[in-house]
Amino acid sequence: MNHIVLVSLLLSVSWATCSSKIHENFIQCMSTEFNAYTKSFQTIFTPQSPLYSYILQSSKQNLRWLNSTSKPHLIITPFHESEIQAVILCSKKQGLQVRVRSGGHDYEGLSFLCKTPFIIIDLVNLRGIEIDIEDETAWVQTGATLGELYYAIAKKSRVHGFPAGLCPTVGVGGHFTGGGFGILLRKYGLAADNVIDAYLIDVNGRILDRQGMGEDLFWAIRGGGGASFGIILSWKIKLIRVPPTVTVFTVPKTIEQGATKLVHRWQNIAGKLHEDLFIRIVIQNVGGENTSNKKTVEASFNSLFLGGIDRLITLMNDSFPELGLVPENCTEMSWIESTVYFAGFQKGSPLEVLLDKTQLYKAKFKAKSDFVTEPIPEFGFEGIWERFLEEGLVFMIMDPFGGRMNEIPESHIPFPHREGNLYNIQYLVKWDEDEARATHKHVNWIKMLYRYMKPYVSRSPRAAYLNYRDLDLGINKHANTSYSEARDWGMKYFKGNFKRLVQVKSKVDSDNFFRSEQSIPSIHT
Repeated sequence: MNHIVLVSLLLSVSWATCSSKIHENFIQCMSTEFNAYTKSFQTIFTPQSPLYSYILQSSKQNLRWLNSTSKPHLIITPFHESEIQAVILCSKKQGLQVRVRSGGHDYEGLSFLCKTPFIIIDLVNLRGIEIDIEDETAWVQTGATLGELYYAIAKKSRVHGFPAGLCPTVGVGGHFTGGGFGILLRKYGLAADNVIDAYLIDVNGRILDRQGMGEDLFWAIRGGGGASFGIILSWKIKLIRVPPTVTVFTVPKTIEQGATKLVHRWQNIAGKLHEDLFIRIVIQNVGGENTSNKKTVEASFNSLFLGGIDRLITLMNDSFPELGLVPENCTEMSWIESTVYFAGFQKGSPLEVLLDKTQLYKAKFKAKSDFVTEPIPEFGFEGIWERFLEEGLVFMIMDPFGGRMNEIPESHIPFPHREGNLYNIQYLVKWDEDEARATHKHVNWIKMLYRYMKPYVSRSPRAAYLNYRDLDLGINKHANTSYSEARDWGMKYFKGNFKRLVQVKSKVDSDNFFRSEQSIPSIHT
């Protein structure tokens, strides 16, 4: 037998034996010390369980991590809070790290990957939603998806909504804890800005609401990355009012059709538009291989307006006539129908597609992010186009700020990117090849683009968005990472709020039980 194969087999057998022992000890701990656990252990899956592989892979949204060798010794899919309490306490006793997954969209896989022995708590079964239209609030469990939340709201009211992201398969748990911006942010701010209570299980297994956890911890979990502080069970959110009719449009323009000047003009006015009007830009390379068209770069102006076509056209003629928007470009619909539109489903799709947990665009990808504080010159965009034409499937998504975002102080929640930011950029490169060298090539390309953008984006620090997680910004190399070691990436995500996050972490989880490669460090470890 080949030596490498033999070593691999021995390691596999050793890991399986270790997992079996961990499972045995874990079950014993749960049954003897935590009699509140009453589900006959049907929600604990070992590598030998028939459903283990399916559960592990089912919600991995970035296929880059699909075949990772980092696998949990156990996966727990709890139905009740008492199960999570028991898991936390037994994990501490067994010396196991915990990863918590609500949707599987973590760009760097931190919700399901770990370099040391670990288990996954997958909150897929905790997805209840209770809507109180009279009070204009809702309780949503952390394993629910954004699509499920939007659908539940619409079943109760067609004039209520919630300002969160446009991808319906994202779990609310991770989305809210990173801030959560979407196409209503210029009118109503972030998802986390509209959270008014929560239930959290802390490192000692206690269940705490806002009053019980205190304002410092409640502040931290709304944008500071909740997995650093505990496991959030559910959120109370404030619903927002939407008009019976909204209007959407998507107007694509290639370089040859004047995209460069239009994008340059957009960045000067997008954040100053009426707060009812949100226009983002999705830039990608199109044509080339397998088509009869020459490869070029296309910028799609993608918009939601909280009102009807007539008023939209008037606003656009006054503020952005260069785009040449006409009524034929626009479609009126309800707000809930607009969530289907922005999710990328075909026109006429039933609202029930929002409940489908299958991601439309699963792929291997690498992403990075920036915030822009001063308009980028036209020649800066021309340099971007040159680099786009050198690569395969790439995207650049530009989301405008302004409006309500300018009115909320940087310190309101940990998400600090408020007044002074014109827009956010998300860069994405996707690929299909399986070879490691292909991954290396595409990742190097996006790093090159990121270096090119340095003169044109925010500085001191060069800011980034936590929900577009990027381990290139820095990692915690071991469990006892200090404040100074984590400060580089921490300042990029949180700016001046990072220090307060460290203080909260040190108070509520001083031994750093809840940790990952980019978790908030404790000054006591």
